[in-house]
Amino acid sequence: MFRLLSPRRAAVAGVLGLALLGAACSGNGSDTSGSQTAAPSTTASSMTASGPFGAACSAVPASGAGSLDALAQDPVATAASNTPQLSTLVTAVKKADLVDTLNSAQGITVFAPTNDAFSALPKPTLDKALGDPNGLLTTVLTYHVVQGQLTPDQLAGSHKTLQGGTIQVTGSGQDFTVNGNSRVVCGNIKTANATVYLIDQVLLPKS
Repeated sequence: MFRLLSPRRAAVAGVLGLALLGAACSGNGSDTSGSQTAAPSTTASSMTASGPFGAACSAVPASGAGSLDALAQDPVATAASNTPQLSTLVTAVKKADLVDTLNSAQGITVFAPTNDAFSALPKPTLDKALGDPNGLLTTVLTYHVVQGQLTPDQLAGSHKTLQGGTIQVTGSGQDFTVNGNSRVVCGNIKTANATVYLIDQVLLPKS
């Protein structure tokens, strides 16, 4: 499913895609999310499966380059570049020279850390990662990418990452946590080639 040039590039691409989606999710506000499934018999589960969810989605603009409609038309790297709250993730993807790879990736799910998530890391750790794009940075970014486009109903469970390790997602409906402490703040965002879940903590693989 990963049509990437290499595992390293796929991971970063996945992460960027995630960032993109997160941006889209932030702009979940009005007409793209729940109106189509708002029938009396619609369950919370089916509603989340059809559109973005999460508190951070309220920040997504209703129109323009960063809107949900626009993000759905763009590949993840392009979409992420239109999302200010994902600027640190975009910087990381650019440092790894994976923008083109990310845009050409197909069928992935990315768990995209927000700017606040990166800011929560100790500065020496963040600086070290950004200064080692082919080593530590790639390892961390690939840990945020999962094969296949996961719907909310498929999210809970253990998922193998491109980095080779696994992440554990718990929760249901509109409340999910990754690896015990990273919350999905805006999820199920669609880009042209990926599904993204915006998270509030950077995921760190076991060494």
